[in-house]
Amino acid sequence: MIKTFEQEVKQGERFQFGKNWQRFLLVLNDERIAEAQKSLKQMLQVEDLQGKTFLDIGSGSGLFSLAARHLGAKVHSFDYDPDSVGCTQELKRRYFPDDNNWIIERGSVLDADYLKSLGQFDIVYSWGVLHHTGAMWQALENVTLPVAERGGLFIAIYNEQGNKSNQWRRIKQLYCSGIAGKTLVSTFFIPYFILGGLAVDILKARNPIARYTDSKKSRGMSKVYDWFDWLGGYPFEVAKPEDIFKFYRDKNFVLENLITCGGGLGNNQFVFKKQ
Repeated sequence: MIKTFEQEVKQGERFQFGKNWQRFLLVLNDERIAEAQKSLKQMLQVEDLQGKTFLDIGSGSGLFSLAARHLGAKVHSFDYDPDSVGCTQELKRRYFPDDNNWIIERGSVLDADYLKSLGQFDIVYSWGVLHHTGAMWQALENVTLPVAERGGLFIAIYNEQGNKSNQWRRIKQLYCSGIAGKTLVSTFFIPYFILGGLAVDILKARNPIARYTDSKKSRGMSKVYDWFDWLGGYPFEVAKPEDIFKFYRDKNFVLENLITCGGGLGNNQFVFKKQ
């Protein structure tokens, strides 16, 4: 029996990313939007997206759909989390009301028939999403379906760290298990993150406030909301960068750009071109 989103959340099998994104929208400003646009341009190695079609798989807050639309792309956004869909709709309401070049709907990247129904896109984008589906390799397969010939695929996947990854998976499971688990994990790790960052800033003689206000280092995102996204981000899967490279090489995709997290904690970012 296939479970619904709501059943997965109730049974502690899925984090409600959309609830976190709703809070993030309260701090979204023009500077963060500009940084999101800048990060897209740098990774895709373009100056704009005029005349391009852009599919945002797992749109989350909607920030990068918005960034792509600002850069001139015709955008199609979808997410499995209904609150994430609502966040993306809210950004469209704020910045592009009644715009026929930005479509938003609910859908699942694990539904191959749904993806096929969307048509072909110049750029398929899915940052930090596919490893939260509960079937990462199937999701990695499915995102190739809507990529047009000579089109680009931009994804970010959590780095494989062996035992550390397994430990984080258990922490995330605990966080999503209920209010007690969420409270326990948050009570321990949020102060840990704050104090750890403070120690680093003091040693390097940096302003400790800057890490919370400098959106340039975080693609326009928020460090505080990213903490909760990280702690609760379940399902959780990981992959070595070379395994992602080989997976898409065998599907006739060529790697065009790569930024790794240096073998540590975080996402490895890939841009592939379909041959």
